[in-house]
Amino acid sequence: MSDKEGIDQLVKHYQELKNEIHKVIVGQDEVVDQVLISIFSKGHCLLVGVPGLAKTLLVNTISDCLGLGFNRIQFTPDLMPSDIIGAEVLDESRNFKFIQGPLFTNIVLADEINRTPPKTQSALLEAMQERSVTAAGETRTLPAPFFVLATQNPIEQEGTYPLPEAQLDRFMFNIWVDYPSYVEELAIVKATTANKSIELNQIISGEQIMLYQDLIRRIPVADNVLEYAVKLAGKTRIGGENTPQITQDFITWGAGPRASQYLVVGAKCHAALNGKYSPDIEDVKAVAKPILRHRLVRNYRAEAEGYSMDRIIEELL
Repeated sequence: MSDKEGIDQLVKHYQELKNEIHKVIVGQDEVVDQVLISIFSKGHCLLVGVPGLAKTLLVNTISDCLGLGFNRIQFTPDLMPSDIIGAEVLDESRNFKFIQGPLFTNIVLADEINRTPPKTQSALLEAMQERSVTAAGETRTLPAPFFVLATQNPIEQEGTYPLPEAQLDRFMFNIWVDYPSYVEELAIVKATTANKSIELNQIISGEQIMLYQDLIRRIPVADNVLEYAVKLAGKTRIGGENTPQITQDFITWGAGPRASQYLVVGAKCHAALNGKYSPDIEDVKAVAKPILRHRLVRNYRAEAEGYSMDRIIEELL
């Protein structure tokens, strides 16, 4: 099958996936799109939103439709790295045997990731970047495909441990999950207060996801699109060649090269899912906010003058 036919097939599967997900999830189109873009781009997602907005249900539903292994880890202050990775135990014949932790699956839901101390958060760093873990002096490869979809509550900051920049940078997208509209909430309440069970069909297998991930990496990109993505990331850095006034006024820390990489890969995937065979600048703009919003650090002046991260990114675009 040619790459062109592969993209056509991906568009078809993508529409089927969305239809299947929307059997359970009402609205949240942008959120569903962004999670699927990150999965097909081989990235990880951080879902930020107040409790009760179906973040966990969304991840659960997506794993059912993709036919992948799924584990949920509830992050708590007393969680230890071995609770995630696994540990060596002594078996009946007095030999050490490694018992795999919940990280050894395809989709890991890290629920309320900022509730656990940095020691446990850092257990995910190697898994997210190298897709392997080191335990008892041995490196073990995680199943492929592998994604971490983490959730975080933006309001309640008591008893939480903010994610370090190195951890945040490993998430491709920071997705803001907002309240549903009145019509959507009406549909949600109607569906969830009745005794109705929904059967979900598996649309894509793990092998197909990996083929699509390779296909997206092969999509050609014009030089002007590459230059736009790299310049956009560069605009967020203080003292850079193209640093605009808004960056100097409101940003303390800018995005690193990983942002440029994700802008290009995200644009490729956004283009492919919309039936295009090569991305343009509009595709880069479409994925810029969720890629940049957790990589920039605002200063006090930005907060005092009410400049949100999204507003700063809009002006940079």
